Amino acid sequence: MTERKAEVQRKTSETDIRLKLDLDGRGTAKIDTGIGFFDHMLNGFTRHGLFDMELEAIGDLFVDCHHTIEDTGIVLGQAVKEALGDKKGIRRYGSSILPMDEALVLCAIDLSGRPYLVFDVDFTAEKSGDMDSEMVKEFFYAVSYAAGMNLHIKLLAGANNHHIIEAVFKAFAKALDEAVQYDPRITDVLSTKGTL
Repeated sequence: MTERKAEVQRKTSETDIRLKLDLDGRGTAKIDTGIGFFDHMLNGFTRHGLFDMELEAIGDLFVDCHHTIEDTGIVLGQAVKEALGDKKGIRRYGSSILPMDEALVLCAIDLSGRPYLVFDVDFTAEKSGDMDSEMVKEFFYAVSYAAGMNLHIKLLAGANNHHIIEAVFKAFAKALDEAVQYDPRITDVLSTKGTL
């Protein structure tokens, strides 16, 4: 089995991001984006998806957190796409319904190569820690389009914004982990078209 790793660097006038990703890791993370709550969410993503990730993001946080979070999503999506390679033998689909105290979140993924995001989550607070709540959707939009994945995230229950956001990131981790796993019955790509 080939190593499914990627290293992506993206530098703009707004951000400078370096990311290393191993899809077949153990859940270890070294993450510094300058946004404490976002780091906490990404640590949960790596731990619960059993991915290894090193991430350093330097962004224009004197403006706000938007560029740093959105660009991190782009880089993570690019890394997932690169690490998957030709997608031969992977399950392609993954889903999770994940509880976090009173919060319950559904996440479903299709690594189809066709990007699309459905995000059905409402927040009642503008921020969690130093992260704007509206940036959760922007992050997953960026990931889905850069990776070429169809991504659905739906809040089934919840009141506490911290719990809801954490459940979103962990559900995404579990669904992605399932979608990237190999299935010995799949000898090519799981598509009638012969390509993903």
